[in-house]
Amino acid sequence: MLGGTRTPAVLVKDLVHWRDPKKSGVVFGLSLLTLLSLAAFSVISVVSYLLLALLCVTISFRIYKAVVQAVQKSDDGHPFKALMEKDVSVPPETFRKHVDSSLTHINRLLKQLRKLFLVEDLIDSLKLAVVMWLLTYVGAVFNGITILILADILLFAVPPFYEKNKTQIDHYMEIARTQVNTTMAKLQEKLPGAIKRTKAE
Repeated sequence: MLGGTRTPAVLVKDLVHWRDPKKSGVVFGLSLLTLLSLAAFSVISVVSYLLLALLCVTISFRIYKAVVQAVQKSDDGHPFKALMEKDVSVPPETFRKHVDSSLTHINRLLKQLRKLFLVEDLIDSLKLAVVMWLLTYVGAVFNGITILILADILLFAVPPFYEKNKTQIDHYMEIARTQVNTTMAKLQEKLPGAIKRTKAE
């Protein structure tokens, strides 16, 4: 696949699968450091420190290059000239494309939520109720930042582990899926006819 045609989804997949260990390590380290910082400090403090650190690096590099140019009596120009000349504006077509894509996902989510909360499918609504009930216990043990930290670790740890043990994991997942489907089918058969798993007309 050509570099220019790589979509954001492909780039994220490459990162979490550690295709390039250096890039994945940097992203994982920075994301984990940011989340740990948010757990200890306020969002304003973390953002301010990050921007201050970035400014310190760019200002120091700018001064360093100015001193080097003065000593060598060269005229290389601004050290960030190449970056400053890059177009960072968002084309209207790209913006509309992403808005339309986001709107499609939002509408799909709203329709799914309507089905779940208006109990179009009793089994699916019961599944959601069980998940929400379990999340009340998760919320009692972990706060939001802790969950995000765990999610960040799992995001970078699970994909490579799955790739190495794909056959065994798929085998056990299929067994679990079959067991769940069998249990759900038995439960559905025991439901009264008026509320069996049927789609609303």
